[in-house]
Amino acid sequence: MRNRLRDRWCLVLGASSGMGRATALALAEQGAHVAGVHFDRADGVQAARELECTLRSQGVRAHLFNVNAASDRGRTRLVPALAELTGGRPLRTVLHSLAFGSLVPFLPTDDTKQALTRAQLEMTLDVMAHSLVYWTQDLLAAGLVAEGTRIFAMTSAGTSQVLPSYGAVSAAKAALESHVRQLACELAPHGASVNALRAGVTVTPSLLRIPGHEEFVGDSAAGNPHGRLTIPEDVAEAVVLLSNAPSSWLTGNTIGVDGAELVAAGATWSRREATR
Repeated sequence: MRNRLRDRWCLVLGASSGMGRATALALAEQGAHVAGVHFDRADGVQAARELECTLRSQGVRAHLFNVNAASDRGRTRLVPALAELTGGRPLRTVLHSLAFGSLVPFLPTDDTKQALTRAQLEMTLDVMAHSLVYWTQDLLAAGLVAEGTRIFAMTSAGTSQVLPSYGAVSAAKAALESHVRQLACELAPHGASVNALRAGVTVTPSLLRIPGHEEFVGDSAAGNPHGRLTIPEDVAEAVVLLSNAPSSWLTGNTIGVDGAELVAAGATWSRREATR
């Protein structure tokens, strides 16, 4: 397959850790230049600098911006900088991997005594879902989304499952998938594609913040047909593969990158119900 990533600029929103970091590395290995956005302090800043050096060691250009990608001010500052980096040439790949939201139950419990607020819910949806729309609008206006651009957004099985304290994030992921479908149709005349990638349970800094994640991780690993959890490199591999697709015909989908974890979970549930 022809390498359509070599010497092309790619943008990773949420580049400093987890799936964003793995994807940035995988893109650089393919000869792509990487622009990354992260929002870190202290140790995170140093890790981002080290990542930038590692990317450049692949013989590509790389620039990581420590800016809040979910803020209007940050986006307004970054889009012209990206246009300057790329020389105005459209991006080949855009990965939206922003994972910052409130992990608070909708209703107070005996343990937390706390309920989700309006501000927390709106912030979660704005960061994890609506920002995809705003970034796409501004990148298109700047000429950075055009024929051949491949946009990916990270979702999860949380859109159809219930976990304690995950309600706001679940709502955000559901909205994100809706935005992907709408953007795919509106960008079709431009020859750009938009897809959501539904990763399996992956140990990332975001997952480690979910209350009770230990039991959830153990159950997911035991239930995955591959006998392990998804790792960030699995997601990065999918981004590289789909970014090399010559056509924009694969668009508007939610694509599972989970080793059939979700399918197996459903089969296990069905067998359990049948034995009752």
